[in-house]
Amino acid sequence: MSALVTLFACLLLGIVCRRFARLPEGIVPGINWWVLNIALPALVLALVPKLRFESSLWLPAAGAFITFFGAWVLFASVGRMRGWSRGRIGCLTLVCGLGNTSFMGYPMIEALHGRPGLGVAVVADQLGTFPLLAVGGIVVASLYSGARPTVGAMARRLFTFPAFLALLAGIVVGWIGGWPPIVDGALEQVGRTLTPLALFSVGLQFRLHMEPGQAGALSLGLSWKLLLAPLLVLALGMACGYGGLVLVVAVLQAAMAPMISAAILADQYALEPRLANTVLGAGIALSLFTIVGGNALLMSLAV
Repeated sequence: MSALVTLFACLLLGIVCRRFARLPEGIVPGINWWVLNIALPALVLALVPKLRFESSLWLPAAGAFITFFGAWVLFASVGRMRGWSRGRIGCLTLVCGLGNTSFMGYPMIEALHGRPGLGVAVVADQLGTFPLLAVGGIVVASLYSGARPTVGAMARRLFTFPAFLALLAGIVVGWIGGWPPIVDGALEQVGRTLTPLALFSVGLQFRLHMEPGQAGALSLGLSWKLLLAPLLVLALGMACGYGGLVLVVAVLQAAMAPMISAAILADQYALEPRLANTVLGAGIALSLFTIVGGNALLMSLAV
């Protein structure tokens, strides 16, 4: 319970500070740089060598692919029927197909399921969500904005991302027996800075601006991201006979709020950025309740 209180407190503190405090210029990029380039790689390096790669660990990563490609099919189909612009289809595919499985996913999963759950969450994020952002996100953004994606740009994005390189290094370290205790302890300490800083950053970036004509797209987008996609992952996991922590974390990671980076990508490619920010803000607010409620339901079903 104390971990959840800390999570909500950091998020609320970010929202309050954005509204009332005189913040230094560049605070959000600075915090995000530390989280993405220092804290997240340190956490990955600390957790991955301790993972035991069971066959069921494909499910958390697969959940991210189901969420992304399901969103693409859904919004492209509905968009054609409703006469949506290509910008709206691309926007919803990005922000409702890519989940916030690191900035929000890591702290929420750790709060609900401790370090064992966090280890599974890393698999979902690093083998699912991030490659999809680096490759699928760029493809979608380019196609729906009229630009042309390049293989070189996507490969550079993937293989220069510190957390992905940390994942590869962590796998190798795990094979050779793990880190010495002093190194493991240092990585753990640095990695623990991710939770408070990530949620504080999310609070600083929280926005909620509804424009006329966006209600239907907003409702459909969040229905997919927060409800339908995780239900599909749950159905797949149960059909394959999986249960316990791996299934629970796979479903919860699929149900995470839209990704901040996806909204930034939509803005960079001019894919209805106001809608992207509205979906992001509403999704963050709603997911605080849907994740906790969904976790309670999953645990009561003893999946």
